Amino acid sequence: MSTDDKNRAIAAAILPLVGGAENISSVAHCMTRLRLGLRDRSLVQDQALKALPSVMGVVEDDTYQIVLGPGTVARVTPEFEALVAEAPTPVHSADELAAQGAAIKAAQKAKNATPFKLFLRKIANIFVPLIPALIGCGIIAGLNGLLINLGWLPGITPALAAIASGFMALIAVFVGFNTAKEFGGTPILGGAVASIIVFAGVAKITVFGQTLSPGQGGVLGALGAAVLAVYVEKWCRRWVPESLDVLVTPTLTVLVSGLATIFGLMFVAGEISQGIGDFATWLLAHAGAGAGFLLGGLFLPLVMLGLHQALIPIHTTLIEQQGFTVLLPILAMAGAGQVGAAMAVYRKLPRNGSIRRTIKSALPAGFLGVGEPLIYGVSLPLGRPFITACVGGAFGGGFIGLFNMLGDQVGSTAIGPSGWALFPLLDGNKGLGETIAIYAGGLLVGYVVGFLATYFFGFSKELIEEFNVDTEAGTEAETVTATPSAGTPAPAPAATPEAAPAKV
Repeated sequence: MSTDDKNRAIAAAILPLVGGAENISSVAHCMTRLRLGLRDRSLVQDQALKALPSVMGVVEDDTYQIVLGPGTVARVTPEFEALVAEAPTPVHSADELAAQGAAIKAAQKAKNATPFKLFLRKIANIFVPLIPALIGCGIIAGLNGLLINLGWLPGITPALAAIASGFMALIAVFVGFNTAKEFGGTPILGGAVASIIVFAGVAKITVFGQTLSPGQGGVLGALGAAVLAVYVEKWCRRWVPESLDVLVTPTLTVLVSGLATIFGLMFVAGEISQGIGDFATWLLAHAGAGAGFLLGGLFLPLVMLGLHQALIPIHTTLIEQQGFTVLLPILAMAGAGQVGAAMAVYRKLPRNGSIRRTIKSALPAGFLGVGEPLIYGVSLPLGRPFITACVGGAFGGGFIGLFNMLGDQVGSTAIGPSGWALFPLLDGNKGLGETIAIYAGGLLVGYVVGFLATYFFGFSKELIEEFNVDTEAGTEAETVTATPSAGTPAPAPAATPEAAPAKV
């Protein structure tokens, strides 16, 4: 037997003992081990695998590792990969696609566990609890604006304005409270330090030749002040005697952090916040179509990488400064592209009832801006449709960005919702009707381009052959075979399930 035949024989002996090609999600090797990603660990026949002459042992870690020895593993791995690739592709149902999507999501979550991404996750944990209040106050603000424009209920509109604006006037306090909680400090101390930013008395203080303004630095200043308070508090906990801790620690925490906030953080954070607002306005005014195209097209990958969390403080800063964020309607177009792609998948797979039912059940949520069921249950496991969904989002974002270039700003008074759920939160520099029309036009472009891109470019011939089949036909065929008609001899039973697969 030649060396190549020997290596292929080793690979062929291993494959059925690890559950067959369908059970393999990834193949790699190191100096001595064949490393396999498994879909179902229970399918592995450990004892039979260890009994193979070529196998020196097995190790379980993040992958299933088969010890073959140096030199051998490098030659067996390509043969093993070839056998997996040559295996017949199984018919996939919606449940199997969902399982693949869940595996992708779990793997991505594991990759996101870097210090930077963990920091971004902390930032998200600070702001996400504020979203319900932002949404409620944003909708009330929109309703109040509509009543003012129509001249209705003039005696009620001042009260609605107070209700809508009260939370935003004190949002820095809530950010400080959540920040201290997330970074391991005493939440109320973080809120106390952050409240300095919104205190009216800071208008009597001059820093770097400028008089401070209440609210200067906004949520970014509150974030920095609370983080500083946490570090001061932790330092005090280490060095202040326990008998004095209850008096000294909170006093020093508020005093030191408060002075640093007044004489440094408020000014610096104010400049940064102003720069963010000016840059967003300039970018969309001068390169709106291109910027919208990139933001709309890249948002789904950013979500997968966890980097979208870095945008939350930016959204909140824009809402503080301008009353709305111009970025969110553009980013929401990614969901529109996803919906269009899902509808194309529905049309391209008329025989796969399982996937079509999944799409029909997930589409209503997709229209309302909840795209995760469609992403992880349909487009991402299929591959190409995820890319074409991004194309749809890019064109939708470019559409809204183009109108920003023409002077029509389309913004959202809160973060969180997207899709159709964003309509009650829309605001801009023009009339509400015009703002709604532009946003609706962007959604329509995202739907149409996402559909067309997926329908014409989202499926290879192999993908169609694999998925455009009746996933329930196999069950029906087995039922007919197992129940022969009277007078017809029953077929001999197969020795193993693998020996007699159901034909579809």
